[in-house]
Amino acid sequence: MEGNIRDLLAAQAETQKRIATLVQELDQLREQIRSNHGDWATQSDVRRLTAALEEVDRKRREDYEKIHQELRNLAKVLASPAPTPRPATPTPAERETRRRPTPSTGAGEAGGGVETGYEYVVKPGDTLSAIVQAYREQGVNVTVTQVLKANPGLNPNRLLVGQKIFIPAPQEQ
Repeated sequence: MEGNIRDLLAAQAETQKRIATLVQELDQLREQIRSNHGDWATQSDVRRLTAALEEVDRKRREDYEKIHQELRNLAKVLASPAPTPRPATPTPAERETRRRPTPSTGAGEAGGGVETGYEYVVKPGDTLSAIVQAYREQGVNVTVTQVLKANPGLNPNRLLVGQKIFIPAPQEQ
């Protein structure tokens, strides 16, 4: 019987130690709860957060679709051929008749004559053939060759914006 009592006392001491350890762990848990000040989420918090995320994702998808549609529209615009720039029809001020001296054309002429015509200022997108065509539409019967002869050194492939070109008036005979 004495052996049983010792076994019971040893078991009681072991139980006391376990209780003390559990009490200490419980105190630590209580302290952690107090120090966290509610840093945990409830199920309703998680649901609200989920709903907010779904709303943000829905708006993101809508924005994606809008952007994608705009890109498709832009691609269509870029795929269509650009309109060919047409030079502006010369205005009456641009079509003012000018007289300029002409260089001597041969040994038989004493000094060269005076040539009448129009001065044209090159605009963006102008080409020599388009300028000549615009003058023809205005009733000035002139050719590209005549314009090139009247403007020595003029390169029809390199017209500069603001460059002045002399358009000769047709010779009356």
